[in-house]
Amino acid sequence: MSEITNKRKNRNIKIAVTAILSAIAAILQFFEFSIPIMPVFIKLDFSDLPAILGSFSLGPFYGVIIELIKNLIHLPFGSSLGVGELCNFLLGAVFCLTTGFIYKYKKTRKGALIATIAGTTLMALASLPLNYFLVYPAYVKIYGMPMSAIISMYDQILSGTDSLIKALCIFNIPFTFCKGMIDCIICFSIYKPLSPILKGNIKKKNIDNI
Repeated sequence: MSEITNKRKNRNIKIAVTAILSAIAAILQFFEFSIPIMPVFIKLDFSDLPAILGSFSLGPFYGVIIELIKNLIHLPFGSSLGVGELCNFLLGAVFCLTTGFIYKYKKTRKGALIATIAGTTLMALASLPLNYFLVYPAYVKIYGMPMSAIISMYDQILSGTDSLIKALCIFNIPFTFCKGMIDCIICFSIYKPLSPILKGNIKKKNIDNI
């Protein structure tokens, strides 16, 4: 009976922590801002951070759930008919699944480092086909802006950027990678003190080796 009670308690804790992290992620998603080295329509935010915390503390699938919930919350406020939210979810899911699964089987500082580098790399690489075949063609139709106008925004930042594939390789892939690494660096700095709370045991110390 106690085993059943403990499982139910652990499940309830995971649900509660997932809900809290999802709410934080949704709030962070609204605090987005442009950076000078990217076209103005590309924004930086830190809404993947709670999902990564969830992936490390609860497991990779909880990180994906957090990504899903935050984008569902953001969906009514978006201006891209769900395209931006879908892209954000898919890239976030790749990020969380990769980092979460690697860290699940290698819970050391080295394992966390490998997990984050692998996760950010795969997320950055996944952004290329996703943007090329889905996001940018959809934006052209939604906003009625020719692709040449979009490419010209990149060309104004770096002369010679004369195609979408070149723009994505020069700008978007590195941007996505750096964005993921920033989230991971912040995660590394706050995970240790937050880990007992995220795992539902505030008395437990030194749970993980990050």
